[in-house]
Amino acid sequence: MAEQQVAHEGYGLLKGKKGIVFGALDESSIGWQIALAACREGAQLVLSNVAVALRIGALDGLAEACGGATVIPCDASNVEELNGLFSKVREEVGQLDFIVHSLGMSQNIRKGKSYRQVNYDWYLRTLDVSAISLHKMITAALDNDAVADGASIVAMSYIAAQRNYSTYSDMGDAKALLESIVRSYGSRLATRKIRINTVSQSPTPTRAGSGIDNFDKMYEFADRTSPLGNATAEECADYVATLLSDLTRKVTMQNLYHDGGYSSIGTTLPMLRLFHEALKDQELIDGAGFDHLDMD
Repeated sequence: MAEQQVAHEGYGLLKGKKGIVFGALDESSIGWQIALAACREGAQLVLSNVAVALRIGALDGLAEACGGATVIPCDASNVEELNGLFSKVREEVGQLDFIVHSLGMSQNIRKGKSYRQVNYDWYLRTLDVSAISLHKMITAALDNDAVADGASIVAMSYIAAQRNYSTYSDMGDAKALLESIVRSYGSRLATRKIRINTVSQSPTPTRAGSGIDNFDKMYEFADRTSPLGNATAEECADYVATLLSDLTRKVTMQNLYHDGGYSSIGTTLPMLRLFHEALKDQELIDGAGFDHLDMD
C-alpha cells in the first residue's frame, strides 16, 4: 500500500535535499505521510522513532517505500541518544536540509486522568516527549553540525495550544510549550537562515489521537464546522512538503493552521440549529455540567 501512495507524480520540491522525520509509526500517522510526501518530492530521508515503536510499527516498510531510507532508533527526549543520532547522520548522510518533529505522547490521556487529577510525573513526561524534545533535537543537530544553513524545521501542533479542549488534558499544555519553543528558537536559528514553524492540523485519526476520550465527537464537530472539512494526514503532508521546500524560505516562527478553516470559524447555521434543538432537552443540559467544567 505504501508503494501505491508514493507512486503518483510529485513536483520535485525537495529534489536534492536530505531530511529526517521523527515520529512515523504506521500509515495513519502524520509523520508517516510526511515521509511519503517528502520522498515523492525527491528527498533523501532518515527515519527515527523510539526502539519500541520500531518493533510495533512498520518503519522498515516505510523505509523501503522511500527508496531505502536510513532508519535510526532514538528516544528524542534523550540528549545522549540524540547526539549519537545526529553524529551518525552527519558522518553517513551529511548535513540535513530539514527536520520534522511529529511526536506526541500523554500517559495521563491514555490512563484516563482528568486535567485536575494528572499524575505529575506523567505530566512532566508529556512535556518532555511532546515539546521539550524539539529543543533537545535542534540543539543536538546544531552541536553536531548536522543541519545546513537555510534548513527548515517543522513541528506538528494542534489548536488546543490556544483554546481549551478538556479531553486533550495535558497535551494542550505541551502543544503550547512546543509553539513557544518555536518562537524562542526561531530568531536564534535565523542567523543561519534556518526557519522553524509549527503546523496546527485538524483532528486526525492517528493511533495517538484514538486514545483521546470522545475523539470521534471532536473529529465530527471539527469536520462539520470547517468550511472545507477536516484535513487528512495525506493533505497535511503535502502542505508540510511546501514548508520544507525553498518556496517558503522566508516563513518562520509561525503557527500555521491546516484545518479546513476551522480556526477562523465562529459557528455555522447548521451548528446553531443543532445547539438550539439540544437546548430543548433539559436532561441533556443538566447532564452537561457546565457549572463545574472548570473542576474537570
